[in-house]
Amino acid sequence: MIIDTHTHLDNQKFIDDVDEVIKRAKEAWVGKFIIPAADPADLPRAIDLAQKYNEIYFAVGFHPVDIDKYDEKLITCFINHPKCVAVGEIGLDYHWVKENEKREKQKEYFKKQIELALKYNKPIIVHIREATEDSLNILEEYPESRGVLHCFNAAEQLLKLKDRFYYGIGGVITFKNAKKLINVFPKIPKNRVVIETDAPYLTPHPYRGKRNEPMYTVYVRDKIAKLWGVEPSEVEKITTENAKELFNI
Repeated sequence: MIIDTHTHLDNQKFIDDVDEVIKRAKEAWVGKFIIPAADPADLPRAIDLAQKYNEIYFAVGFHPVDIDKYDEKLITCFINHPKCVAVGEIGLDYHWVKENEKREKQKEYFKKQIELALKYNKPIIVHIREATEDSLNILEEYPESRGVLHCFNAAEQLLKLKDRFYYGIGGVITFKNAKKLINVFPKIPKNRVVIETDAPYLTPHPYRGKRNEPMYTVYVRDKIAKLWGVEPSEVEKITTENAKELFNI
């Protein structure tokens, strides 16, 4: 079994055929799915899916690019839901934000959400884009925090967190230009690797350019198997146990 630890099944791109997408994924041996919060407008759909399917779980939180919509009451309203397994995705994203004032606001609300996760004993799903140093500094401010670095960006300094964080590996590892990630990947302990898609984004080779789906986790699994020098079934076993431990599912 494969667990897709980061898939936006609540995204508008799945609105017409989400049940078929889930069916195809199950046929590809994907046994569980975690929907991280991205757009608060999609949260009701994520919760509906989690209530409809035993295999689906969700997280609550505010993505750094949506921090102006921050509503702590929304998080606390659902954080104790039996299918809510994490706070996220939260973090820092400097790609679209150049103004220092806005970056400071992202840092402020990243910290607020880490503190909520600690209060409610939840792992965090961390988004880091062009903000490695600031993200690491904040995570080191909270030594009791734990979770996953979503779409691990291959920054070696983030391996300092390997005792309490997992590393989300998705379609990027199959890209021809993923040399940095492929070079760093062997330095991640096997018991700290989880598989994700970030569907509908970051579709693995050979389907780049098409909508990503959880069924494509098999291409991530196969690439990891090649890098580890093991059978795909061994990758499934290791990453599934890691995901179960991380999210308590």
